[in-house]
Amino acid sequence: MPSSPSLATGPAPRAARDRRADLIVVLVALALAVWVTSGLWRDPNVRTITVNSSDQALFEWLLAFGGHAVTHGENPFFTYLINVPDGVNLAVNTSITVYAVVFAPLTYLVGPPATFLVILTLNLLATALAWYWLLSRHLVRSRLAAGVGGLFIAYSPGMVSHANAHLNWSAGWLVPLLVWRLFALRRPGHWLRDGVILGVLVALAFSIAAEGLFFAALALGVFVAVWALHPAHRAEGRAALPTFLRGLGVTAVVAGVLLSYPLWLHFAGPQRFHGTGFDPLIHSEDIAAFAAFPRRSLAGEAGLGTALAPNPTEENSFFGIPLLVLTVICFVALWRRADAARRGTLWALGVTALIFAVLSFGPVAKVDGRRTDLPMPFDLLGHLPVVNAALPARLALVVAPVIGVLLAYAIDQLRHDPPRYRPTELAWVIGFTVALLPLLPTPLLTHEREPVPRFITAGTWREYVSPGGVLTPVPLTVDIYPDGQRWQAYALSHRQGEFAIPGGFFLGPGGPDGRGRIGPVPRTLSALMDQAGRTGLVPIVTDGTLRDVRADLQHWRIEVVVLPDRVHGAKFDVDEEAVRRTATALFGEPQRVDDVWVWRIPPS
Repeated sequence: MPSSPSLATGPAPRAARDRRADLIVVLVALALAVWVTSGLWRDPNVRTITVNSSDQALFEWLLAFGGHAVTHGENPFFTYLINVPDGVNLAVNTSITVYAVVFAPLTYLVGPPATFLVILTLNLLATALAWYWLLSRHLVRSRLAAGVGGLFIAYSPGMVSHANAHLNWSAGWLVPLLVWRLFALRRPGHWLRDGVILGVLVALAFSIAAEGLFFAALALGVFVAVWALHPAHRAEGRAALPTFLRGLGVTAVVAGVLLSYPLWLHFAGPQRFHGTGFDPLIHSEDIAAFAAFPRRSLAGEAGLGTALAPNPTEENSFFGIPLLVLTVICFVALWRRADAARRGTLWALGVTALIFAVLSFGPVAKVDGRRTDLPMPFDLLGHLPVVNAALPARLALVVAPVIGVLLAYAIDQLRHDPPRYRPTELAWVIGFTVALLPLLPTPLLTHEREPVPRFITAGTWREYVSPGGVLTPVPLTVDIYPDGQRWQAYALSHRQGEFAIPGGFFLGPGGPDGRGRIGPVPRTLSALMDQAGRTGLVPIVTDGTLRDVRADLQHWRIEVVVLPDRVHGAKFDVDEEAVRRTATALFGEPQRVDDVWVWRIPPS
């Protein structure tokens, strides 16, 4: 590690204090993790995250499908259970394969919603503890400094924002492990073993959060380059370079072998795509957002939150003016008292944070919600392969760990070289309190969601669908209507068997200019049902409409159409009566079975 302190083993009282500090950090981190997710803990099978119920349903499905794939010898990286008949390439989606496999026993025991909640809570806890461990064992001497830094990073606005159902981005515990093992590559005589360990860790990270791994690799590449080029570190960097490169080569080989099949699927497999279904102009960080407060914080509860993010799950900066000011003061104070080597580390941290902050602004700058004509550096980089699949706003997530490390460095210096005057010490305490207290997270918003119908939970669906046949709810399954994947997740995790569905919530081909899109390309049947569900208006059905719908039914090989009494709409309330009347106009009178309306579709 650059500028790592040498920590000698202290006497028994010091060791006891350190153990107490470790325990306190664990308890605080656990309390905050449960606090943030507390709305779901009230009843994980009934409640859902208000602002992102579609992503929660997707990750629950991924957990159920991944466990099912492993236990049934199916391909965990590609499936034909959704998006019939083309299937979905899960290697280019957020497949969280490792989580699905490791937690498969829990998923079968308590169901995907409860497993989702356990992983989400553990992600937040593990992120805090991993950063605390890295800081306290390798970067600072003070347990207080490490605790403040680790807890800030884990519960920073961006992490709490992505706790709105993103099991991939909330797995921030991967980053400090990658940092630790990357710098271990400098050790002479251990490059083979260290390279193998880092290679396995890279494969693990790719299988949980591929986009996060990409951003971490970019950030570490920038930091290492800037750190090694600093005059104070050039000699050390030059001496360590051969060992470092050998270890990095081993890492590439090990990770490449472990990820060979997922990478082939990602870049050359069926249903691949380039780019993404998200607009980088929309999903870029507003410059003013860095000085704003997040909505899920004490400041947000006091009415100081803003709507500068593209959606509530993407508040990737939102540090607030007090913290920005404190960070600058900490940087200056550290710089003034640092030796040349420490200044090289501070310089690398500052440059890394600045580069990723500017890149997060996207192709053109936005200020306080208004898009300008000022081009930004991402406009040049955003067309590169792999980069074009990243959302620029998320690059701001790199800034939070830099701030956390700077806060830890500052507290560590204050603890071991305290100010000479009491008012100065008090000013530091007030400064940290004013900067950090408004960012204290508040619980995620949750509400009750529509239950999985008895038609599914009782297994009645098996009387209407042939083994592996196609069932579809109406409206058809997409991101805003996630019922199909929720029902499928229940069936898979309760060992009821398989049914396939048309559509689904996934990223796949079919977007403009050959880019990816969210979900399947709409067809007549899906468009009619969406119109009815959104507007409450039954569309006019003509002979041409019926021909198109019959073609859709044949294309999807649908055997049964199902409408529950309550449809879950992720963004708006669904008019079930209008959907039922539309389906009746298209398929004839339905049959009432358990708690759903059923339309059998005769073979064509």
